[in-house]
Amino acid sequence: MSIPTEPIGSIPRPRALQTALAEHAQGRLGDDELAKLRDQATADTLARLEELGCQVLVDGEQAKPSFVTYPITGMTTVDPAGAIIPFADGHTRQLPHLTAGPFRYQIRAETYLHNARRHTDLPLKQAVIAPSALSLLYPGEPLAGYSREAFLQDLADEAEVDIRGCLDAGAHAVQLDFTEARLSLKLDPSGELLKNFIALNNSVLGRFSEDDRPRLGVHTCPGGDHDSTHSLDVDYADLLPELFRLEVGNFYVQLASEEDPDRVLQIIAEHLRPGVRVFVGVTDPIGTTVETPEEVRDRVLLAARYIPADQLGTCDDCGFSPFADDTSTSRDLAFAKIEARLRGTELASQVLGL
Repeated sequence: MSIPTEPIGSIPRPRALQTALAEHAQGRLGDDELAKLRDQATADTLARLEELGCQVLVDGEQAKPSFVTYPITGMTTVDPAGAIIPFADGHTRQLPHLTAGPFRYQIRAETYLHNARRHTDLPLKQAVIAPSALSLLYPGEPLAGYSREAFLQDLADEAEVDIRGCLDAGAHAVQLDFTEARLSLKLDPSGELLKNFIALNNSVLGRFSEDDRPRLGVHTCPGGDHDSTHSLDVDYADLLPELFRLEVGNFYVQLASEEDPDRVLQIIAEHLRPGVRVFVGVTDPIGTTVETPEEVRDRVLLAARYIPADQLGTCDDCGFSPFADDTSTSRDLAFAKIEARLRGTELASQVLGL
């Protein structure tokens, strides 16, 4: 059996959808028209992935406003002026903050899964936002009548329903996006915030059975937005030992854009548990050149020196456009990189005799 390879999640939206999103935001395009274009983009994304030979598909998050905020789309009890996330190039993203409780998801990820299923019969992977990311929605000052503890309990319950709904809907795998993991060490070098994030996520993941574990995964990366990152300068050695405490069967680890992949792989090898698969990033989504299949092959073979072949997989470092308004990477470039990942992983599988 060849080494498995999977996309992470987001893929750049077609130009027509980008234009429609801008017109919708200005009140010049209706909800129905936007929904139609999103569905067309989803169908096209799935078709192109299938044509490339992907065995596991994603919908490219064509209908999500962003990988992090989809559950609160339409929520009225939020203020846009929440936590600010700075990126290395100077631009920022800002999360909203909660103004009142109780906290409830407005949209669940299984909705996207059901919509994608209308367009393909192949296995579908569904990305969900980690509860740790949404914990940042609670403001610094306590909300009247709604404590942080009550919020975290509601959040854990909602996150469980979000994940379980995807599993019940037949997802091949459910991937928790945990990009705030590495960022947390920049915000709090002591590591306490990271430990709190891990504990919160495990409080949700621990509700699932051992039979569910092989279909659960977590993705870590230093962020990727407008061709910049928010935490690439944070040492992986401070993150990975804690990350591998998460109760999942799959880890999707950004690696292609690391300066010293040997060192990272050594850390992974030291903390790898039996029964766990590590998907290593072999393409850099914010890189402006397309990797060759041979470059990907060599990255996979390097990883195979540290990770047993039956515990190894490949992926892209991150999603290509996790925020809907990010046009820094073209759609064609993303698919070209995905094709290189597929071809390079197969070449490595052949070298390894798999």
